[in-house]
Amino acid sequence: MTRHLLLVAMLSGLASPAWAHEINLSTARVALTPDRTVTVEAGLKGSDVDRLVGTKIYDARADAVDPAGVGAASAAILTYFRTHMAVAVGGSACEERDAAVIADGDGILFRGRFSCANIAGDIVYRSTVLTEDNSAARQIALIAQGGREFQALLDAGNTSVTLSAPAPSRLSTMRRYLVTGIEHIFLGYDHIAFLIAVMLWARRLVPIIKIVTAFTIAHSLTLSLAALGVVVIPGRIVEPAIAASIVFVAVENFFSRDVDKRWRVALLFGLIHGFGFAGALREVGLPPNAIVPALAAFNIGVEIGQVAIVAVVLPVLGLLDRMTTVDRAEPVRAARLVYAVSAMIGVLGGYWLLSRVLEA
Repeated sequence: MTRHLLLVAMLSGLASPAWAHEINLSTARVALTPDRTVTVEAGLKGSDVDRLVGTKIYDARADAVDPAGVGAASAAILTYFRTHMAVAVGGSACEERDAAVIADGDGILFRGRFSCANIAGDIVYRSTVLTEDNSAARQIALIAQGGREFQALLDAGNTSVTLSAPAPSRLSTMRRYLVTGIEHIFLGYDHIAFLIAVMLWARRLVPIIKIVTAFTIAHSLTLSLAALGVVVIPGRIVEPAIAASIVFVAVENFFSRDVDKRWRVALLFGLIHGFGFAGALREVGLPPNAIVPALAAFNIGVEIGQVAIVAVVLPVLGLLDRMTTVDRAEPVRAARLVYAVSAMIGVLGGYWLLSRVLEA
């Protein structure tokens, strides 16, 4: 399975439905024609189909679905899509035509046409595919209408998009990607662990600024290159490397207290973490009509989250310094505190490293 095909398809505006299938991520291409006919091509990972529909079409060892099994289970799969996907005007469903399900590598592809010619009003595409079962799941929908394309991201809290309305403004797109970047850094526990470990010995602001700046420059560079498809490294390499970087800085805390040179470590490993951020961005995709603003907004969101983490960790460390050195005029960083936290982070990083290597 080519995991980067989805991004390439969106950036180039290709009509091909053969996008890569990701677990807990569905894709759709929804096209509206002047005669108010809507064609929908939606892709879903085979393992998700088995879980949602109760079929047994996916072979994990081969990472592929059985075409014969898909054919035998097509009625059940179609029922699932009809229950969780609709094209409607107001409260009236558009007429469904020529719906079918076919095998597509490691997943399935739903194809259908919906005629809305006899109903007046805005046409709305609605989908709760995956998202009703898992609130963390998403659907990336590429909307084509009137010779232009835009992207919609559907999730548990946003299940529909109006097809006959203007494409989202650039400002609203940037706002959405800004929030996505903030969410990712707060949910990226490995990135948080790295940041904490690399600043444990720091007690002055200057070294922290150097570390954060170096990390930002490095991961912004690789995030941009990877998101734009210039340099792409598989996740099976990036994710274990991120875990290894956490183990490295945690262990280094036992042998070095030279925080003034820690920016070099942050710069080096920031390049690796940038590819990790890009992996998260690929799951969301970049809108073809606002690639640069969306990428910039996502990056800014990551930085906002990063600064917020530093703003919380530094005062906590300062408070612990004062609590552990009450008998001194000038608080110092207790070695046992750094060693204890570093040990915990190192163990956590080691667990991530082992699990990611075994999953690769």
